[in-house]
Amino acid sequence: MADPSPAPAIKVTGLRKSFGEHLVLDGVELDVEPGTVFALLGQNGAGKTTIIRILATLLEPDEGEIRVAGHDVAHEAEAVRGVIGVTGQFSAVDDLLTGRENLALMADLNHLGRAESGRRIGDLLDRFELTDAADRLVATYSGGMRRRLDLAMTLIGAPQIIFLDEPTTGLDPRSRRTMWDIVRSLAGEGITVFLTTQYLDEADRLADQIAILDHGRLVAQGSSQELKQRIPGGRIDLRFADAPGRLAAAGALDVPLREDDALTLHIPTDGNVATLRRVLRELDDAAIDVVDLAIHTPDLDDVFFALTGREDRLALSEVEEEIHR
Repeated sequence: MADPSPAPAIKVTGLRKSFGEHLVLDGVELDVEPGTVFALLGQNGAGKTTIIRILATLLEPDEGEIRVAGHDVAHEAEAVRGVIGVTGQFSAVDDLLTGRENLALMADLNHLGRAESGRRIGDLLDRFELTDAADRLVATYSGGMRRRLDLAMTLIGAPQIIFLDEPTTGLDPRSRRTMWDIVRSLAGEGITVFLTTQYLDEADRLADQIAILDHGRLVAQGSSQELKQRIPGGRIDLRFADAPGRLAAAGALDVPLREDDALTLHIPTDGNVATLRRVLRELDDAAIDVVDLAIHTPDLDDVFFALTGREDRLALSEVEEEIHR
């Protein structure tokens, strides 16, 4: 009988990495399912780029077992490189070549035949809306065009897993949304996308699973909704036509009154639909009319700050930048 659950696209157990005396990764554990978008969040210096470099065989771990597409990173590095693509924080395009020539260079490095190379380059130029600019020097491209070309170059080898290290940093809102659409379409085709980002809304919109890294330790992992439900602060806000209506509702629902708003009642909730149904049913039974209703749930900003703290912390970014040069 076949195993109903596929093997993880990425599995990390006990990952540790230090740069000199600075411990950057401390026992990281990750499981990334195939064909999903996985977002890794963390402050500058938290170790996000270090993880990507280790997973992409560009940096050796000190400890831990890491498997990418079933291959052991330590002993099967060539096999890992054959199934992944990496797009770093900064575009790896050549300004002195055209967009088409950049893609052709990557096709040669991937040992594609002439016919296959031409077909794939044409498809990628069309997909990333670069056909009209294909024969212009990349030096004339906008930031968004450069990032799209960079990702197209990553895809030339048809990887199973793609690592995107802060792919939308510095892009304007329109270019960011274009990149989001591309990431969603890649996952829809069964490609596993592992991305790091400092934009919480980006992770919220894109990721099937989110992990939060703080000082080299994984402090949380789950879907966006699961992470939000871990943080208190959700509430149902009920607004009434007058103060007597609010007072009657407080009695019916057995909740305390706050003095900050004479017409609004705040009901704590964990986001459960059953709680909303109960509140409305009890108000209806008491014949109390509600003028307006709003549901407030914690967002990823609340989750991130609750788990990592708001205070400034000693970052390891300078150490990482030095080792990555």
